[in-house]
Amino acid sequence: MANPISAPPQIPLCVPHFTGNERRYVLEALDSTFVSSVGPFVERFEREFAAFVGSPYAVACASGTAAIHLALRVLGVGPGDLVLCSDFTFIASANPVRYQGADLGFIDSETRSWNLDPHLVVQALEESAAKGRLPKAVIAVHVLGQPADLGPIVDACARFQVPLIEDAAEALGSSYTARYPHAACAGRQVGTIGRIGCFSFNGNKIITTGGGGMLTTADQALAQKLRHLSTQAKLPGLAFVHDEVGYNYRLTNLAAALGIAQLECLPDFLARKHAIAGRYRRWCEENTQRWGTVYQPALAHTKPSDWLCSFTLPGRARLIDSCTAAGIQVRPLWLPLGEQPCLSGFQRWRGSQDIAHFLAENGLSVPCSVGLTDSDHDHVIEVLSAALTDGGPGLQSP
Repeated sequence: MANPISAPPQIPLCVPHFTGNERRYVLEALDSTFVSSVGPFVERFEREFAAFVGSPYAVACASGTAAIHLALRVLGVGPGDLVLCSDFTFIASANPVRYQGADLGFIDSETRSWNLDPHLVVQALEESAAKGRLPKAVIAVHVLGQPADLGPIVDACARFQVPLIEDAAEALGSSYTARYPHAACAGRQVGTIGRIGCFSFNGNKIITTGGGGMLTTADQALAQKLRHLSTQAKLPGLAFVHDEVGYNYRLTNLAAALGIAQLECLPDFLARKHAIAGRYRRWCEENTQRWGTVYQPALAHTKPSDWLCSFTLPGRARLIDSCTAAGIQVRPLWLPLGEQPCLSGFQRWRGSQDIAHFLAENGLSVPCSVGLTDSDHDHVIEVLSAALTDGGPGLQSP
């Protein structure tokens, strides 16, 4: 007997929001018959996205994972190479490294932002250099929309001449203020600082194209190479001549039409995300002393996008049960990549504490869709508070 389909949560974790020109632009794309990887919306999306984040060049592709794969490919990563990557992140940050047959080195998080620890990046580069095996690239992830402390990482990568890839899949709209203490980052948006930036437009991201991604770079030759590889490496002209093994990674015109409409709404989306996150932060602060709730911290002189509202809480499992029973979708944070069965065995650089493991054991993401209503937000807070206070269906009192 087949398992019954479970009912969707009454309050989902993070779903897309369509209130602008999405229908109009998608219908325009349909009427034009340009629905595949050729059409005016693709190039327009690239131009407008590049302008928004402040990048000279942007290349649209099929997913955030495809973006990272293309970045690794143009940087020459291949079998036997080493790539350093954040340990605490979704697995899509690392899978493309394995597509290329390269080895991974995982960098633990720091408590200041939950992003990769810059001191450990320096340590890993120095140890790798001493062994005569410098990494071919460093992938720095801006986790959950919080900017990583890129300044020291930029300096370390420059010192060892190792390219930096920014995985900004979750961080569109995140930035460094003018007071951030590193000239290469100050006043800039994430994804525009490393050699290549990678973004995602999956359905749960701040803006979506259904599925899609974007690469950003200041290097015109790299942008041309990325676009070439994303379109099966076909040379210009009527003849089907391909000078390399490429990929079918180009974003479709239909998806780009949706993306343009979403990009137009992004400032409003970010404002709503900040408001939702602000309330969760205040709630966590009110409960820190008694229950140990700690909201994901942000570095000084950074502006996070607040993509996925998350906090740590000892005894998380029973709180998950309480929310689920109330029709509220919550999610534990990721298992560290170095602990994933398919990625085990690679070196992990850790400090005195295994921060990534702690976050996996205690972290929780809560509903934060742009369209989350005030009443639904009230209900989520009430359920969380009741679980903590009563110890009933949620946490037990100490």
